Amino acid sequence: MTHPPASAPLPEPSLIPVQGWHCSHYFYQWDRKELASIDPNSIEQAKQEFLDVVNDVNERPQRMQLFIISGHKADIGLIMMDPNPLRIDRVHQKLLSTRLGRALVPTYSFVSMSEVSEYLPNKDQYAAKLIRSGEDPASAAFQAKVASYDRRLPVMLAQRLAPEFPTWPAMCFYPMNKSRNVGANWFLEPFSSRTEMMAEHAQSGMAFAGKVTQLVTASVGLDDWEWGVTLWARNPQFLKEIVYTMRYDKASATFGEFGPFYVGYLASADEILKHCMI
Repeated sequence: MTHPPASAPLPEPSLIPVQGWHCSHYFYQWDRKELASIDPNSIEQAKQEFLDVVNDVNERPQRMQLFIISGHKADIGLIMMDPNPLRIDRVHQKLLSTRLGRALVPTYSFVSMSEVSEYLPNKDQYAAKLIRSGEDPASAAFQAKVASYDRRLPVMLAQRLAPEFPTWPAMCFYPMNKSRNVGANWFLEPFSSRTEMMAEHAQSGMAFAGKVTQLVTASVGLDDWEWGVTLWARNPQFLKEIVYTMRYDKASATFGEFGPFYVGYLASADEILKHCMI
């Protein structure tokens, strides 16, 4: 009896996106009863184990920040980005496996990926936009603006796909959707109309340049919401002001739907433990 030749093993599918990085937001609360059950003689060892996980440069994702979260929704916030999603989740799992991790209760998470917005114009689209605004395509000023934009474009793309996290002290995160309501269905609007509304939205944000910077990541097909917005600010007051200002834009006022807001303050793992009186 002959047997058919064994099939060659299927290759493992790649976890690395063709474009962009994986991004995850994790939020935790301390279980105070569980913390109180730790032997006082071993609490310092437990704290050091926790710190070692966070500070392990060999295991850390390429982007990672921790925050003290204000309010009762969470005590700790953790934002991570890396091409490999398992490298991100590994930190989460290692934290939970520590002795302090038994007292760490996950309260919320958000899984997404970085992307380049379809509303970010390429060189030709930017030139066409200048012409529509009345610029003379034969003028030296027009050529200079287009050339300048073309030079800046690679930097803008890189900042959206693999952004550096700013070290500004205040952070706000929230998930959001574009509505599908009757009469206000974003996805039935013509692309030109959506582009115009997003341009207005971006213009409002530009007023906060140097005060607030943002990261918008896509969660379509990955989480319950469609996008996640992370804002960093030089002062928490600016978080309030930019969100209030931009909600008057049509893209937000008519089509925006928002999930829970988390506000936090940049801190080291050691500072978080001290703040939480552990």
